[in-house]
Amino acid sequence: MTMNEETVDTCHDLAAGDLIAARYKGSLVHRGRVTERVPDHGLFWIMDELTGGRRLLDMADLKIGRVSSAGIGSTPA
Repeated sequence: MTMNEETVDTCHDLAAGDLIAARYKGSLVHRGRVTERVPDHGLFWIMDELTGGRRLLDMADLKIGRVSSAGIGSTPA
């Protein structure tokens, strides 16, 4: 996580519109706004800024960080 990211442990902590960064083994793999959640299954959808597509993410596979407003507009790490 970076200084502008708050760790998210569960889908219940996410809301539509939240800007998140998803990391796998420390590398940024997805970044975008949450569009839908399926919290009972640990899944949520984002509109990925890196690929331009919609992505279904699994909390079990990735480290998720909510990007603070100070991190918006900065270059992803």
